[in-house]
Amino acid sequence: MSAWNERLEKLLEAERAQLPPWLVVGLGTGIAAWFALGVREEWAAVICLGAALFVTGLVTGGGRAGRALGLFGLAMALGCGLVWARADWVAAPRMAKPAVVSLAGRVELVERLVARGTVRLTLITSDPALPHRVRVSIDAGKAPADLAAGSEVQVRARLAPPPPMALPGSYDFARDAWFWQIGAVGKALGPVTVVNARAPTGLDLVRQRLGDHVRTSLPSDQAGIAIALVTGDQNSVSESDATAMRSSGLTHLLSVSGLHIAAVVAAAMFLSLKLLAMSERLALRFNLVLVSAGVAAAAGIGYTLLTGAQVPTVRSCVAALLILLGIALGRDAINLRLVAAGALVVLLFRPEALAGPSFQMSFGSVTAIIALHSTGWARRLFERREEGPIHRLLRTIAAIVLTGLAVEFALMPMALFHFQRSGLYGVGANIIAIPLTTFAIMPLEAGALLLDVFGLGRPLWWLTGLSLKVLLTLARSVAALPGAVAMLPSMPPWAFGLMILGFLWLCLWTTRLRLLGLVPFAMGAIGAWGAPSPDVLVTGDGKHLVVVEDGRPLLLRDAAGDYVRQLFAQASGFDGDPANLGSTPSTACTRDSCTALIRKGTSEWRLLATRSSTRMDWQALTGACAGADIVVSDRRLPRGCGTRWLRLDKTALGATGGIAIYLGRHPRVDTVAERIEGHPWHY
Repeated sequence: MSAWNERLEKLLEAERAQLPPWLVVGLGTGIAAWFALGVREEWAAVICLGAALFVTGLVTGGGRAGRALGLFGLAMALGCGLVWARADWVAAPRMAKPAVVSLAGRVELVERLVARGTVRLTLITSDPALPHRVRVSIDAGKAPADLAAGSEVQVRARLAPPPPMALPGSYDFARDAWFWQIGAVGKALGPVTVVNARAPTGLDLVRQRLGDHVRTSLPSDQAGIAIALVTGDQNSVSESDATAMRSSGLTHLLSVSGLHIAAVVAAAMFLSLKLLAMSERLALRFNLVLVSAGVAAAAGIGYTLLTGAQVPTVRSCVAALLILLGIALGRDAINLRLVAAGALVVLLFRPEALAGPSFQMSFGSVTAIIALHSTGWARRLFERREEGPIHRLLRTIAAIVLTGLAVEFALMPMALFHFQRSGLYGVGANIIAIPLTTFAIMPLEAGALLLDVFGLGRPLWWLTGLSLKVLLTLARSVAALPGAVAMLPSMPPWAFGLMILGFLWLCLWTTRLRLLGLVPFAMGAIGAWGAPSPDVLVTGDGKHLVVVEDGRPLLLRDAAGDYVRQLFAQASGFDGDPANLGSTPSTACTRDSCTALIRKGTSEWRLLATRSSTRMDWQALTGACAGADIVVSDRRLPRGCGTRWLRLDKTALGATGGIAIYLGRHPRVDTVAERIEGHPWHY
């Protein structure tokens, strides 16, 4: 046993300074495997595989490669076990079926969704027959003025279990609700009665007052961006502005992360150092750099807490603290181990964050930047040297452009996988937007808030509004350019996984071996680009359906809302508003049903879909079913309704959830149930 312990100690000692990034990658691999696989036996197999790799690396003594493999396997096993245990630990009661209830509870969180005109409440209920935590939406005009966290309220609402992803590959709210311990969601059917009002306290009070103050100081569109920067609350940003920021590649500016933390920490350290240096006594008696680093650390932690301690903010705060520690110790702390430490902190406490775009895009962008600047040719190109102002300016612009390209290269697969869209002109927009936000908008807003204490902030608010207007004009202009957005139908998970593997290989290796990462990245990109577009998409309730014809989705129901239209457009990889199914020559629609002829290559498929609750003649219905290849309905169809291939009625869709149908020589279906099968939030 002592020999094993000695070998283990040598293993850890040899890799302590060499392998932290790959250790975190191993941890993330285990977590990702748990989300990707849906059977408990498969999760156990991942843990056993990781343990086997660890033992293999430990006993073979295969040098650095063997040790790396062993530690990677150990981290993978720990990651899978960690998220598995976390999912069991946070298990909370959920509603089994929709119901209209009268509920009473304590308000845990108030979210004012200005763009949607609603207020969203997270309630801790007092009724043992209901889930412990529920989320209820109410119209903004009906929200009581004294509604705040801590208040006790009563409301009548229609509640339902947290909905899973509406279509294969779309956002899975049920997954997030499981880890948030939300057991039901719904909408208020009447007024909300505040039984025991509580005024906001602590950071909630600070956030509310800051938000209200900013709203009174700036126009509504500019105030939404300003509130997001100072409190982290993006709910005040209008839908049109949020779309413009996303299409122009500037949406990262709305999420408080590295850029914002760096600005706050740098400003705090610079100002404190300059102010303290004005005292000769302090300058001679104390290490002012160390003191200023402490002030900057406090500012960074305070800003992180103020903005809600979201995943990108926590990661950036940890990174900033490590940089400050390196400065205090006289060492360079800006490297990939810094990113690994931040990721490790997040994953140990919230392993489920790995599945979300926020974690992936935040860490992906920072990793790409550090990896680029760590290469020999980049250091030679970007390093300062004795040269004229024109050459210095050109070198700075080249560094900004290449850094922007690296970030776009890193984030494009993630944006296409999660949102089916990615901005193509983000590099150019960010060259203007990042300096504008860092050196104008944030300092002006902070100065305006500070001067408002003395009633002198109006001039700075005017300048802040002007800067925000420039930012919004830039976002809207770039988003309106032809080809500003690249759209792609739902990407196969395996293709996304290969691209992430290739990206990490490119970033974490420092020798020419890093170029091998281009192989899996290219394979994944080809797989994503060549993935077929779905021909038919159906939501889990059977009420909404589109037929994708020449890349454009055609909606079954004309009265579908904005959410449904956006959902189908995104899943189809279409940048625009879906058209009507009944408007095409190959479709015949009545008030109660539609029949469509779908041509795929040399094959033809007949689709029958109902779109009303009116009782239909049995003989006519069964005759129509017999002549159709696919039948879709939000009602239970009689047994006599037999089709030539696929029947999707209320019963079948209740088991499968949303469906994507791919026609052709080898027709197949992709279901939501297959994507989430085996996980605890599976319906």
